[in-house]
Amino acid sequence: MSQYEGATADPPVDAPAPAPEAGARLGVATMVIALARFMVVLDGTIMIVALPSIQKALKISPGNLNWVINGYSLTFGGLLLVAGRVGDVYGRKKVFTTGLVLFGAASLAGGLAPNGGSLIAFRLVQGVGAAVATPGALSLLVATFPEGKPRTKALGIYGGVTGLASVMGLVLGGVLTTYASWRWVLLVNVPVVVAIILGVNALNEGEPARRTRIDIPGAITATLGAGSLVFGVNRVSDHSWSDGTVIACLIAAGVLLAAFAFIQRTAAEPMIPREVLSDGGRTGANVVTLLMSTGSFATYYFLTLFMQQVLGYSALRTGLMYLPLAVGFGIAAGGVGPVLMARAPERIALSLALAIAAAGSGWFTFLTKDSNVWAMVMPASLITGIGLGATTVVATTIGVRGIDSSEAGIGSSLLTASSQIGGALGLAGLATVAATTTRHAAAGTALPDALVNGYTAGFKVAVALYVVGILVALVTVKPFKGGGEASAQKA
Repeated sequence: MSQYEGATADPPVDAPAPAPEAGARLGVATMVIALARFMVVLDGTIMIVALPSIQKALKISPGNLNWVINGYSLTFGGLLLVAGRVGDVYGRKKVFTTGLVLFGAASLAGGLAPNGGSLIAFRLVQGVGAAVATPGALSLLVATFPEGKPRTKALGIYGGVTGLASVMGLVLGGVLTTYASWRWVLLVNVPVVVAIILGVNALNEGEPARRTRIDIPGAITATLGAGSLVFGVNRVSDHSWSDGTVIACLIAAGVLLAAFAFIQRTAAEPMIPREVLSDGGRTGANVVTLLMSTGSFATYYFLTLFMQQVLGYSALRTGLMYLPLAVGFGIAAGGVGPVLMARAPERIALSLALAIAAAGSGWFTFLTKDSNVWAMVMPASLITGIGLGATTVVATTIGVRGIDSSEAGIGSSLLTASSQIGGALGLAGLATVAATTTRHAAAGTALPDALVNGYTAGFKVAVALYVVGILVALVTVKPFKGGGEASAQKA
């Protein structure tokens, strides 16, 4: 029995099957939401394998190259909260469609970008479009699928697609860069956006928001605070922690994020409704998602650099080497994640999923320049994929449990913001750890060995983050005692 099956508000076991036309509509709705989610998450990683080609073609400096990735993650994660609130107030389907159009237009412009500055600018706009569209996807899912088994199944697909897309971005990035051009990693989004928009009418709008004001001070402080934090940490890789700009950014981030927290506690209509975070399990799921994303995005980055800079792999071969990770995510979405939710209390399910991810990433800490890809990288990737995929499925289910459908946009955007901000911080922070370790090791070590020392240092930090996530899950996630979506916990 799943966490939601057996709740008091679920339909009875012998409830009549939905009419064929209703079933078909739900099928289209599933495809629309899954495809939208797949696309915006895919674009967070599809550029990684293409980075060397982009740098060569557009002559982007090493210091700015990370912003091809981080720029997207920053605007995506930083604007999610206000975007979710806008969707709740002005109409989720309308805002969802607007975000898709903006995302598609920025993808087209980015694919045609003549230089590095314009590419980074269009990636920033892409992130804005993704931020506007994403909260609508999950909130429309909550509004479209009835409580109980249909919604649980849809949430499992959504969570599985989230993890799978981040890995498939690496695979598709390699294929497109090799057989077409790096530009196609952006241009491919355009027909996908058109297909999604054609299916939007299959989605239900959901209940109108009870609150009609948008917390502008909260939106501004959250966005600028996150931006200052990521920019400051990213700058460390080319400068140092004592750099004046780095210090100023970190201080600004601390002040702005503290102001955001204060505003949320005192505002009459805060950006994040107090009831959304009243359940410790939802809060814990958001923290776990941030920690997991911080470690996992950096993992993809280090593996890409290891295969291209140490092993000398092409973009295509590098992308194909991520297939075991993708298979792991598929196994997690179709089996491991749902099974954990069905057979264990939520906090145990989430902790076990993170433990599997930690085991896989821990295996990577033993990498050397002579490591056998088939004996080490591929099996470690499979285990890591299973752990990260299962964590995503379980955390997504916990993160939206019991949220009133009128607040679904802001509730879902909080979970996604945790993922995007975590990814941006992972690329910036763990890349700094790796670069610093490599720099110290290079003094008396051959360059390939020094590079691997840096990557393994990053993997160790990722493992530590997953262990912290396990502790968070064990402490914060309790049996849900809310209303319609109460969880039937099993001992």
